[in-house]
Parts: sequence; structure tokens; C-alpha cells
Amino acid sequence: MNTLPRLLAGAAALLLTLNAQASALSPLQPEDIFQLQQATSPVVDGSGKRIFYLRQSMDIMKDQRRTNVWMIGSDGEQHRPITSGAMNASSLTIAADDNRLAWVARDDAGAQIFMHWLDSGHSAQLTRLPASPGNLSFSPDGNWISFTMKVPAAPETMGTLPAAPKGAEWAPPPTVVDKPVFRSDGVGELRPGFTHVFLVSTEGGSVRQLTSGDYNFGSSLSWSKDSQALFLSTNLAEDWRYQPRESDIYRLDIASGELTSLTDRSGPDGSARVSPDGRALAYLGYDDTGLAADHNRLYVMDLASGESRQLLDDLDRGINAVRWSTNSKRLYISYDDKGDTVLASTDLSGRLKVITRDMASVAFGRPYSGGQFAVGGRDVIAYTVGAPYSPAELASGRGSEAGTQITHFNSNLLESRELGKVEEIWVESSADGLAIQGWIVKPPGFDPAKKYPLILEIHGGPSTAYGPHFSAEVQLYAAAGYVVLYANPRGSTSYGQAFVDEIHHNYPSKDYDDLMSAVDGVLAKGYVDEEQLYVTGGSGGGTLTAWIVGKTDRFRAAVVAKPVINWTSFVLTADNTPFFARYWFGEMPWENNEAYWKRSPLSLVGNVTTPTMLLTGQSDWRTPMWETEQYYSALKLSGVDTAIVRIPGASHSIARRPSQLLGKVAAILAWFERYSPEQQAAE
Repeated sequence: MNTLPRLLAGAAALLLTLNAQASALSPLQPEDIFQLQQATSPVVDGSGKRIFYLRQSMDIMKDQRRTNVWMIGSDGEQHRPITSGAMNASSLTIAADDNRLAWVARDDAGAQIFMHWLDSGHSAQLTRLPASPGNLSFSPDGNWISFTMKVPAAPETMGTLPAAPKGAEWAPPPTVVDKPVFRSDGVGELRPGFTHVFLVSTEGGSVRQLTSGDYNFGSSLSWSKDSQALFLSTNLAEDWRYQPRESDIYRLDIASGELTSLTDRSGPDGSARVSPDGRALAYLGYDDTGLAADHNRLYVMDLASGESRQLLDDLDRGINAVRWSTNSKRLYISYDDKGDTVLASTDLSGRLKVITRDMASVAFGRPYSGGQFAVGGRDVIAYTVGAPYSPAELASGRGSEAGTQITHFNSNLLESRELGKVEEIWVESSADGLAIQGWIVKPPGFDPAKKYPLILEIHGGPSTAYGPHFSAEVQLYAAAGYVVLYANPRGSTSYGQAFVDEIHHNYPSKDYDDLMSAVDGVLAKGYVDEEQLYVTGGSGGGTLTAWIVGKTDRFRAAVVAKPVINWTSFVLTADNTPFFARYWFGEMPWENNEAYWKRSPLSLVGNVTTPTMLLTGQSDWRTPMWETEQYYSALKLSGVDTAIVRIPGASHSIARRPSQLLGKVAAILAWFERYSPEQQAAE
């Protein structure tokens, strides 16, 4: 009997069923953001059989991200919580006996160190600290936990006031600022004090401070094999406040507190990791040549001789993290390449093996590259994994082989949603033919015969990178019916140092041409309406958005989020002025004001005709609100339609709280809708 017709009929019926199911799916909804979760900060035990991680969820009632400690077998079995509820755990670490976990969480008096015994299931608070601890690390003998914490210092005073009468209600006394960096984004005004290293017994009790002086010891901490020393990085130069990149690696003797310098060069050295056999130290760093952005290189030091050598000197990518294999003969690293985050290993001769390119970013809001991983016993690897269609889940592998995904906590929701399809695109820049990579996100139910509006969404940094990663914001734009384009113009990371250096002391510049070429590349596909182009971006992307509307009127509307508008005012008032002046310009504003002005979007404001909204966090100290207000006033005086949307309480991380992310997206979509052809025709 001829079965071909039956097979064809069956295939047709299946196709009809799948199409019907797809058409029944709804796009991502704003309220879905509160249902999505992601895995972060994996830790693998010494047997390689158990993985612990921080599971991030959204609290819709408190409008907060919650982080709880979970455990899962490396085979994907025995998935269970260790903490639950309104918890915000961080700095998760495991003892060498594989029986004790420690983490930081808040109690009624602030952030404290907690410990959990896996055999009994009991947990206890170990500390009652006056400030937040971080960088927790168990000693190999299991007796101690090292951590870092800020120690307050007496505030500076200017003059002496008489004593107030008893019961008098005087104003607070004057405060004095005399440091080059005196506030920080997400923190605000910096209270006087320095971050130091501490030790507490794993049985609780008193806390001992190991470092002292007017220096900061806020790096990660790695124990020597004999539990007699810690390896850390800091800058002990007399003028360290004016050296924002400089750091060296030190050995800190636990008994005496003596610090011994192990590296000494111009440039940052950090992320120190002692090998399991105790003989070597892996670390990351580079020679500081004054570039606006530079790549971390990988080094290994023989601790007996103190001699260091660079591995992978032919890898033209910045290394994000490093971990040792169990036998101390290999190193595991991650780095970004063409938007992907790569997990790889290398032997001590520098022979590199790529394990996977599928590491997932934990950025969530926008599609930034990045990922997290850990290595445990038997070289079992746990890492964040994902695709453009899901926030970070957890994968488990072993050795130099790619792993398999072992968590699926977003599938129940996302299987009922049709997300925008993500498609890679490469174009040649009109400036000089440089190859530029980007991604197109098509709206759910996409029909290539139709014409869609387009949003160009630009990343910040400027030296960061987007990639094919999940983005709640981009998917919500697509769900609203837009084709979304995001790209990595010159200056982005993950394409090598020369690509980054294209904008060294020259930003914005030809990166504008790169983005316009990417837009042209999408227009050439025929499904975007050339009369419905919109543009937005945040931070460095906000700066580029303002630059774009000063160079072209091809966009119907723009949203400039948390931008730099005037480089002089930014460099002199942002939260890290020594870094921005030294590395982004190389000269002070009064030494070369023309260089600052010609790169400022404010210099082009007279050309702007595009309706341009501004959107900035009220507590942003990275690109302070007065950058936004300058541009707003200039646009108003120029007769350009404009508005400021302020996000109360938000720092530069403008979408940190779930409702802030939704408020940002809603405001951007509303502004674009206001200037759509349909809305303007109706008016």
C-alpha cells in the first residue's frame, strides 16, 4: 500500500495544528515580568554532585527582586529550596566539607552572615555587624569565614561650633567634602570610611579586622591552601584616589596582618584564585596604557618563585572570570565574542578549548552579553544558560564538554507566549566598510508582506556589548508591534581591542554611521516602513540617541534615556570624575575645551527637529539629572517637542525594580505612539 499520501496528509494536519497553537499564543504581557525568574551565582560542591545557586524572582506586592538559595543535583534531580520568602541573599559560598553554606542576607538590623548545615537543615545567623559584609569565603580548614566590610571614619569638619543648649533644636552641622570621589551611583553621598578585611569563626562569635589604614580592600578573597593567608587586590599608592584603575595583588598573612605585594605594574591586577594544590595563583589584569577601554588578560603566578606568565596572549578578547580545575592543571574562563558569552578551558600551556557559546546573561532588562559559572569536584561545571527567548536558567556539564540545561522554571509561562523572533544581521558601515553585527527582533505574528514601525535600541557603555540574549524590554517593544533593531557599533566589546579603540577619545563619531548602516540594512529587507523609524537608548546609548537626532531627521521620535549631553559638566560632576577625565579624554576640560564640546550632543541641539523625550532616574549620579535638564531646556528654547520623565528613587540602574522597568517601557511606547502617523492624522 502506498503510504506517502497518508504521510503527507498527516504532516499537513500536524502543521495546521502547530499553526493553530502558535496563533493562540499571546505576546509577552507587561505583568508577565513579575512571573519571570532567573538563576545566578552558581556554586558546585566538592563531589560535583550538588549545585547551589541564587534564584531571582519578582515580588509583585513589594515591587522588589527577591533572591533565594536553591539546591539541585548536577543531574537535574533533587531540586529544592534552602531559603524561601522575602529573602535577598548574596555572596553565596560553600565550605570544603560540603556540609555548610554561607551567604549574606538582611535581618531587622541590616545585612548579616548566615550559615546553613546541609546535613541537619538548620540555619543560623553568625554575625551582628554594623555594615553590610561581602566577598564571603570559607577557609580550606573550614574554621573561618573571611569577608569585607566598610569601617566608618570620623567625618571631616571645618571650624568648631559652640555646644548647643540642652534641648535646643539646631540644624545639622555643616558637612565637608574634600575627596575627588564623594558620591556613587546607587549609593549617593559616600559616608567617610574604608572597606577592610575581616574574619569570623564558622562557629560564630567575635569578628577580627585583618587590614587597616586609609585604603580600600574591597576585592574578592582567595585562601591559601594551608588557611594561613588570603590573596586579594588593592591600591596602596599614596595618591590612590586619583588612580581609578590601579591595583596590585597582595598576600595577607592571617596571624600578623602583614601584606606582601605580589604584582607591581601600572594597571589593574585582580580576581586572584589560588589553585587547589596551593602552588599557583591565577589572576586577571592588563598593562594600563591610558585607553578608554581595555581587555583583561589571563596570568598564572608560581607562588614559590613569584614569577608570572601570561596565557592566551593571542586571544583578542577580554576575559570576564577564571576558575581552576580540580587537579590544578587547567583553567576555566569566560569571555564575550561577537555578542555571545563563551565558556572555555585552557591548559597551562595556553591551549584553548571552547566548551559552549550558549552562556546566558543575567542582565534581564536589555540584551547585554555576560554569564556566570562555577567549577566543583570532578570538574563539574554549572553555568547560566539561555537563549533570546528565556531569562537565565542553569546548565550542568563536566570537563571540556558542553552541559545540559537542568532548570526550566520559566517554561510554564513562556510556552504560552509568542515572543519576538530574534535574527542576526551583519552590515558594512557606510563610514569605512567596517563589519557591524546586530540583531532584529520581529513582532509576534510577523507577516513579511506587511510594513512595520522600527525601534533602534542602542546599548550603553559605550564599551559593552549586546548579543542574542533575553531582553524583557526589547520583547515588550516587539509585543507592541515594533520591529526592534539593536547592534554593536564600533567601540563595543567582543570584537577585539582594535574595534574598541575605534572610539578612543573619539566618541561619538563613526559609531553613528554604523548604526545608520544597520537601520539601512533592515530597511533593505522590505518589511519596515521608512516613515516610521524611532530611536532610543540608555546611558551611552542615550548619548548616541541625542547625537543621532542632532545629525539626522529620519526618525519620527526619539527617547534619550540617562544621557551625557555636555561632556564638560559630566566629567566635572559625575560620580567618578578621575576616571572619566583621564581615560575618556586624556585632557582636562580647561586644557582642551574644543575636544569636549565637539563631542557633546549639546553642540548639535540647533539641528534637532525630532520630537525628543528624556527619561532619567531622579537619583542618578552616573549621568546626573542636570545632563537631562540641560538638554530639555535647550530643546525647549529651540522649539522642539520635548518632555522629561523622571523615575523617582531610581539610580542609573533605572529599571532595577520591576515597576520601574515597566514604567520605562510604557513611557517610551507612549511617546512613540504620540508621534505615529495614525495619531498625528487623528489630531
